[in-house]
Amino acid sequence: MRNKADLTDMSRMWGHLSEGYGKLCSIYLKLLITKMEFHIKNPRFPGNLQMSNRQLDEVGENDVNNFFQMTVEMFDYLECELNLFLAVFSSLDMSRSVSVTAAGQCRLAPLIQVILDSSHLYDYTVKLLFKLHSCLPADTLQGHRDRFQEQFKKLKSLFYRSSNLQYFKRLIQIPQLPENPPNFLRASALSEHISPVVVIPAESSSPESEHVVETEDLVDTDIPPQAAVETRFDDLFGAATDPFNFNSQNGMRKDDKDRLIEQLTAEIQTLKEELETFRLESGRLCQALRGRVNELEAELAEQSHLKQQALGESEFLRAELDDLRRVKEDTEKEQRSLTEIERKAQANEQRYTKLKEKYTELVQSHADLLRKNAEVTRQMTVARAAQDEVESVRREMQEKVKAAQDASEQQEKAQLEQLQALQAELHSSRTELDILKTSMLSSQQSGEELSAQLSALESEKAELVESVCKKEAELASIGEELERVQNSLTSERESGVKAAEALQNQLNEKESREQQLESQLEALRWGALQGALEEACRIIQDSLGQLDDPAHISCTSSADYLLFRCQAAVECVERLQTARDGFQADSAGVSQLVQAVTQFAHLIGDTIVQGSATSHMVPVDQADVLCSSVKACGAEALALLAQLQDREALATADSSKLKEVLEGIKATAEKLRPRGLELQQGELGDLVEQEMAAASQAVESAAARIEEMLNKSRAVDTGIKMEVNERILGSCTDLMEAIKVLVLSSKDLQRDIVESGRGAASMKEFYAKNSRWTEGLISASKAVGWGATVLVDAADMVVQGKGKFEELMVCSHEIAASTAQLVAASKVKADKDSANLARLQQASRGVTQATAGVVASTKSGKSQIEETDTMDFSSSSMTLTQIKRQEMDAQVLVLELETRLQKERERLGELRKKHYELAGVAEGWGEEDEGTG
Repeated sequence: MRNKADLTDMSRMWGHLSEGYGKLCSIYLKLLITKMEFHIKNPRFPGNLQMSNRQLDEVGENDVNNFFQMTVEMFDYLECELNLFLAVFSSLDMSRSVSVTAAGQCRLAPLIQVILDSSHLYDYTVKLLFKLHSCLPADTLQGHRDRFQEQFKKLKSLFYRSSNLQYFKRLIQIPQLPENPPNFLRASALSEHISPVVVIPAESSSPESEHVVETEDLVDTDIPPQAAVETRFDDLFGAATDPFNFNSQNGMRKDDKDRLIEQLTAEIQTLKEELETFRLESGRLCQALRGRVNELEAELAEQSHLKQQALGESEFLRAELDDLRRVKEDTEKEQRSLTEIERKAQANEQRYTKLKEKYTELVQSHADLLRKNAEVTRQMTVARAAQDEVESVRREMQEKVKAAQDASEQQEKAQLEQLQALQAELHSSRTELDILKTSMLSSQQSGEELSAQLSALESEKAELVESVCKKEAELASIGEELERVQNSLTSERESGVKAAEALQNQLNEKESREQQLESQLEALRWGALQGALEEACRIIQDSLGQLDDPAHISCTSSADYLLFRCQAAVECVERLQTARDGFQADSAGVSQLVQAVTQFAHLIGDTIVQGSATSHMVPVDQADVLCSSVKACGAEALALLAQLQDREALATADSSKLKEVLEGIKATAEKLRPRGLELQQGELGDLVEQEMAAASQAVESAAARIEEMLNKSRAVDTGIKMEVNERILGSCTDLMEAIKVLVLSSKDLQRDIVESGRGAASMKEFYAKNSRWTEGLISASKAVGWGATVLVDAADMVVQGKGKFEELMVCSHEIAASTAQLVAASKVKADKDSANLARLQQASRGVTQATAGVVASTKSGKSQIEETDTMDFSSSSMTLTQIKRQEMDAQVLVLELETRLQKERERLGELRKKHYELAGVAEGWGEEDEGTG
């Protein structure tokens, strides 16, 4: 590669020649450089690129990354070959037989090696793409397929055109590619692929040598060599008539048969030579075909090996898939078992809660029964005490009866005298005794009742005691069942803990697997970023390479566009820094960084190209400064991308130098801008503000005047006239309010347009840059202010009775047209999704409705006024002749008015044409037409 720099300089030198062999030499030298770089990167490839499938696999080391990179390099190599092909054919005049001329053969001679290399590169590219599609997803290789499709079409067309040239027919046998490219998405399509074979004849002479053959070396095939010898012998020793003649036997001349025999002998010798040539050619072809057959057999064996390997891998993957399915099923079973255990545990807990509640109820009922038993016992004690008291009372009464009987007997014995008195007392005592007997009987009955109650209470007590025993037995059984449930719950909890531990282990394994996947994802993100950065470097290097391309000299650009692209590049650098900071904070933001890098590369490359194109339009000194600035910009951009490619230098990547270079390019572009815009930008910007303020002021003053006229009409007019004036002036007031809203909405929208479109420029610079649009705004603002003033004047004349209703309607239509012009001028540069644009359109509809209201109120007022002035012929005393006379006068007046109406319409058309011409002159339309003409 020590001669690479010399070849590069030589290519650049030849590239400056846009005609003749300069461009061809430059492209051929670039092809040599590309070929050298390819063989340095892939030293196992021989110079003629002839390799077997096994050698190709050994070069790639069965690594998909190596195959991927090798395919890209082959694409680049084949692209250079095709560029030389196209350049040679584009330089030839195909309408003449250029392949037989010295100049044409000089240009076609290098293509022989190009055809040989292209056929090998095409074959290897097809095989590598099939290998890549067997290892990588189809979406990843979409770019490879698109690039292959493009190169396939070019190569097929170039092979077909080359095979028709006379120059190549004797030197090389060019293969023909298939009609359609291979389908890489179908693996079996590889068996349908036929490698193109380029055949070079063993003895091939250049067509140039055929034209250099001297005439003295030509041999006449019609005359045998012996005839020439005989002719020379006759010249030396005499003619055939001489007696001393050795050419004929017995002094006689050869007859026709001898000459025919000699001619046939010569033809047989020639045919033998051709047959030997064909035999050698067929032997060589057979040898080549045997080599091809061996190569195909080796390739078939390799494919069989790959098939076996693929089957083994598929079996391994299928086994791994089965294992994963079993693991998934086990996990699902464990999950279901865990769910079932949790459900059972929950059911047991609910059951335990219910049993606990039931146990509490039983304890409560037992306590109630105990309390009830105590109450019954207390009642029984009270009943027994009452029975004892009854017994004591009965005994006391019996004792009293006995005492009374004893006393009566004693008194009967002791006091016989007092028998009468005692009889009376006895009678009273007997009554008392009866009372006591009845009380005793009642006491006995109550005692019997108490005995019955006591027996009932005893039986109830026995029942309660029996129920308490049953409850205690049931409580004991419930306690045993509760203990069993607790034991089962404990065992289930232990099994649940074991299952939870197993699931926790699986969860830990999944977390470790997720960490591995996260690390792989991080590596893929970094790889995607590296790919984007490498592609960005290639884009910028390509832009820098275009600076030295002779074809780029004809490209031109303006300083304004360079300033615009440079400003966009500065903003993109800021976004790149922000995306870099976001990526450092969270690697998931790699997509934003990749987008920023892509946009950065395109904008920097565009700035470089536009800077170089702008330098073609400026003086030499400024062009040199601008070229050096854009080259420095490219160098700084490449340095920044190199820092971003390094993980350690990613955090410290500094873009300040690149910003300084871009600011320098902006300053240079600012100096190169035309100075005419700076002279008018202040005037246009101030004029826009002045006209918009004047329009607003005109609308405000018009609204104030209408309000003043309305107050005067209310003070002076009465009846229908006051009603008509109030309706007309009210609709005019509504129209002024709508126009005021429209003007404010237009200002807001213009402010949004200027802010979104001016970039770093000022508002006045934006107005100056868009001068046509600005002049349209000024014209529309003037029309709105003038229309408002004219409308108020017409309304004032109508209210005073001096004007016409038609003038007011015409002024309404005119001001509607002016506001429509203002809306159109405002929305021409607006964003369709802007909120201020929606408000402006709503305000425009409001103006349209208000205009319709003015017209409607004017027509209504006019009809009301005309109704009061309508002629009444019912009570008139005109004769038939007078009425006929007035009818004729009315017809004459109608004809005059129709004629006048037609003339006024023609005059209106001429006025509109004149207005259009004057407006065109004011806008500079004539100057533009002259410039384009």
